[in-house]
Amino acid sequence: MGGSGSLMRRCAVAAGLSVTAGAIAIGGGAAAVAAGGSTVPSGFSISTLAAGGSLSKPDDITQLGNHLFVSLQNGVGAKGEPAPGGSRTSTVQEFTLAGAPVARWILTGKCDGLSADPANNRLIATVNEDANSSLYTISPGSARPTHYTYSPSPLPHKGGTDAISIVHGQILIAASAPNAATGPAVYRAQLAGGTAALTPVFTDTSVATTANSGANNGRTEKLALTDPDSSEVVPSSSPRFAGDFVLDAQGDKELVFTGNATGSKPSLSVLHTSTEVNDTAWASARQGTLYVTDNASNSLLAIRGTFSPGTAYSAVPKDSSRNPGTVGTLNLKTGTVTPFATGLGSPAGVLFVPGPTGGAPQLSAVPAGGVATGGGSTSRTPVSLLTTGSALLLVAGAVAATGRTRLRRR
Repeated sequence: MGGSGSLMRRCAVAAGLSVTAGAIAIGGGAAAVAAGGSTVPSGFSISTLAAGGSLSKPDDITQLGNHLFVSLQNGVGAKGEPAPGGSRTSTVQEFTLAGAPVARWILTGKCDGLSADPANNRLIATVNEDANSSLYTISPGSARPTHYTYSPSPLPHKGGTDAISIVHGQILIAASAPNAATGPAVYRAQLAGGTAALTPVFTDTSVATTANSGANNGRTEKLALTDPDSSEVVPSSSPRFAGDFVLDAQGDKELVFTGNATGSKPSLSVLHTSTEVNDTAWASARQGTLYVTDNASNSLLAIRGTFSPGTAYSAVPKDSSRNPGTVGTLNLKTGTVTPFATGLGSPAGVLFVPGPTGGAPQLSAVPAGGVATGGGSTSRTPVSLLTTGSALLLVAGAVAATGRTRLRRR
């Protein structure tokens, strides 16, 4: 990186901010490129879009229109307990596609689920995955989130809530941390007058068809879910389960694919995975960017390159039993997760955005209240930073993209 990049790094050090520099793609016979010790296969690059700051624990990432949104949990406990410093709030941070911070919203509790609802031009967020859970909506341009309490309360599964997916206009929410012998694994929510009214979609003990290839393929089995977590709607580019709603039971090492999820009789298939995974994203085009939030290193990463449409990529957190701290390709027939990006801290949220990838990003320092620059473009909107006080946030240029959504858990 040239002189201006060196200056930006010196500014960051002076401000006391932890930074991982964006990687430069290496062509020719290079085996891999790296960012902060992370590696990806030849033909791909990995770089850091944002790192450090006083906010921490990035989790879900989603896209609404031409902006990205990331949840930061700030060390708040799974039941809403205060962080070591006493804070009880999470942050939802908005970025432009140039990688510059735009605005942020403060939510009481630990923000575990975050998803875009494009039809209503809003974000939906859940807080507190283990207990004392509730829901917020955020309208970009609005200063205050709208808070909703759940009905019934307490929740029938006696836990919290996590990931959100919008399926045919309906809001589906993961019923996390169940403490009932049997209870809903997924709720359908209707929002009105400050209340999110919940009805079950299927339960932790529903019957599903085994989806793994082999002798048990096609057999029925009774689920015993203990850790409903992330969710997604499988895109049409997927070679299997296209159009299904999928629930990740992370600790159970299972993905439950649901056909007719918004109908009266959902059909369930369960794919047993080779390790515990968090979010899963599908490549929907050859050119694009796979965004990854790293909960352990407090960073937002971008993996660019030429993808194979339909390939599924799963985040493997640091506490997984096999290949921890990686993003892997998920075999939708066998459930095997093979490392793709390695050397990460604890990947959490993943999001694939199709579109031209461009060159390696250039780091930009964003002074408090100033004009943010990145990726060769300038945002003249006053920005809110991922830091407080006089510290700086380093961001990097992102890429042009089209709208899609995302979700996740711890």
